Amino acid sequence: MLVRVGQEVQEVPRSLRLGLFLAAQYPAGEDAAAGIADHVEQVALARELGFSSVMAGQHFLSDPYAMAQPIPLLARIAAEAEGMAIGPGILLLPLLNPLAVAEEIATLDAITGGRAILGVGIGYRAVELAGFGVRDKPAKVFEAKLDVVRRLLAGEAVTASGPGYELDAARLTLLPQGDVPVWVAANRDVAVRRAARVGDAWLMNPHTTLDELARQAGVLADARAEAGLAPIEEQPALREVCVAPTDEEAMLVAQRHLQGKYASYVEWGQSDVLPDGDTLRRAWEELTQGGRFIIGSPATCGRLIAEHAERAGITHLVCRAQWPGMEQEHVLRSLRLLVEEALPASGLTLEGPAPARAA
Repeated sequence: MLVRVGQEVQEVPRSLRLGLFLAAQYPAGEDAAAGIADHVEQVALARELGFSSVMAGQHFLSDPYAMAQPIPLLARIAAEAEGMAIGPGILLLPLLNPLAVAEEIATLDAITGGRAILGVGIGYRAVELAGFGVRDKPAKVFEAKLDVVRRLLAGEAVTASGPGYELDAARLTLLPQGDVPVWVAANRDVAVRRAARVGDAWLMNPHTTLDELARQAGVLADARAEAGLAPIEEQPALREVCVAPTDEEAMLVAQRHLQGKYASYVEWGQSDVLPDGDTLRRAWEELTQGGRFIIGSPATCGRLIAEHAERAGITHLVCRAQWPGMEQEHVLRSLRLLVEEALPASGLTLEGPAPARAA
């Protein structure tokens, strides 16, 4: 089937890659080592089920949760994820040293045999920006640092300076196997246009309704065309996913943990950077409407997955299937039901991991 996305006509995806997003956030006082052990088990199951990728996010000063940082966590996870793409989703690039980011991603690429992904974004929390002394416009800092990271990973000798770094013909000696795909996270239209211009893909966020994702897919396509860039080859989306035998049970399981997570998002300011007209300041029943989350029975989740593919062109669904305090048994069951029942109900076939990039 052909659909119009922005000014372009595109083929609706008939297959789908699945990714596992490790939230790596734990209620304060809980044993983080036990949480990481749970992630190891989740990744082993995801690999067995045919998932294509593993990602982990980044926050600092993440009260009320304790949070593991993504690069060391993913390096540990790589041992369980052979053949899967691995990467941060996302690094808060304005806060970080671009030389360190490039070196760490090159290392992660070597660990994974040429399967690293680099997910980056600007962030939105004032406490994080202040904690790292980012006083300039974060979007400006982001673009400058991303340019440095890309050039270093490409093997260039880079001369550049900015907040916290000064490079004089700096060149990496450990390089990745070919071009590491850069996925740029974005919420508002101006940020989606930036992602179209500076990224290899836009990493759709987990907070926005499906209507907004579908509309912004058109914004992305138009921005790529206006910049003279080819359409993106892969459309990843990070979404909240909970599959249970019935809609009622799935909603009950998700509400116990996801409702508190989204209350924290409101306190952190995430609601304030959503597309105009949307807000996370909603009652639970209203928050779950509009395809914002993929929660329900296998039949319900299959329908929602098909709608994401048809309306927003999603080809790589990165699933966050656990939230702080959620029991491991529910996570593992959800992953199994997703692959064994929900995906077949969607009419889409599971596409396996892409081969490693050539050295």
